[in-house]
Amino acid sequence: MTDPDSAPDSALGPAPGPETAPGSAPAVRRWAPPQPFGPHDLRRNLRVLQRGPYDPACRAVGGAVWRATRTPLGPATLCVAPDACAGEVVAEAWGPGAEWVLDRLPALLGADDDPSAFVPRHRIVAEAHRRHPGLRLVRTGLVLESLIPSILEQKVTTDEAYRAWRLLLRRYGEPAPGPADRLPERMHVMPGPRTWALIPSWEWHRAGVDNKRSSTILRAVARARRMEEAARMDPAAAVTRLTAIPGIGPWTAAETLQRTNGAADAVTVGDLHLPGIVVYALTGARDGDDARMLELLAPYAGQRHRATRLILATGRTPPRRAPRFPRGDIARL
Repeated sequence: MTDPDSAPDSALGPAPGPETAPGSAPAVRRWAPPQPFGPHDLRRNLRVLQRGPYDPACRAVGGAVWRATRTPLGPATLCVAPDACAGEVVAEAWGPGAEWVLDRLPALLGADDDPSAFVPRHRIVAEAHRRHPGLRLVRTGLVLESLIPSILEQKVTTDEAYRAWRLLLRRYGEPAPGPADRLPERMHVMPGPRTWALIPSWEWHRAGVDNKRSSTILRAVARARRMEEAARMDPAAAVTRLTAIPGIGPWTAAETLQRTNGAADAVTVGDLHLPGIVVYALTGARDGDDARMLELLAPYAGQRHRATRLILATGRTPPRRAPRFPRGDIARL
């Protein structure tokens, strides 16, 4: 049997809709951030949207970041790059949703974020805050495109989750709109809710997704409109809305709202690695758990997610003492 992860797109199913012809003119917007940040800041801030180095929906190429996304107006491809000389960000967009993504460019790049509300309480956090003044929490305003890959990441390794996301988008998504001579290779827009709902059980299995995660995704897309409303809610109401779906817990809700709402306090609880990293960075202890992490983050109430982002930016992690989490492969069972 052909390995779907290495097969060409033509072997993975039909590609609905041709790409825009080479040379097609994009819609363009230039935006000056309140505090200019460089290419590295741009990539770091948007990196949270990329699910692995081969994500069909998000790529960093040189100083630019490319996103293929499904907006309420239809598919769109967005290319964002800094213009250091002008102190601006230049965005180009293609597809039916081009104007939608350009209208929301400032929010995507962190214009709604308020880093001035953050007060470091630990020396290592203060140093990270000083070293990364361009850190901003992004806000996509699109729930399903962050919720679905977060569900895929439940209780599996990141490699497994990234592979599932990649295979499902290449097989059931559509080619990203835009000029074929400029787009990064094999970019795809995430499927719409109806397409997700029609994926047969054996294709979930082929992508390595167990019944629990696929069933959770199917329940979420069946209530797609209700899910998308969470992007316009306050954090507590948004968590309540998402976790009303069986299979979506605090971990998945936090991972989603960090990206869709720019939720500065959406700390990830239940993660395999984060508590150990936070506790080790702040205390040097190697026995971190959620309770101890939350205790240490209490002084950052309202800004706990930002605090963890800064801690992760230090690169300070506990020495590895146990083997990696074993990778399962249900597609071979």
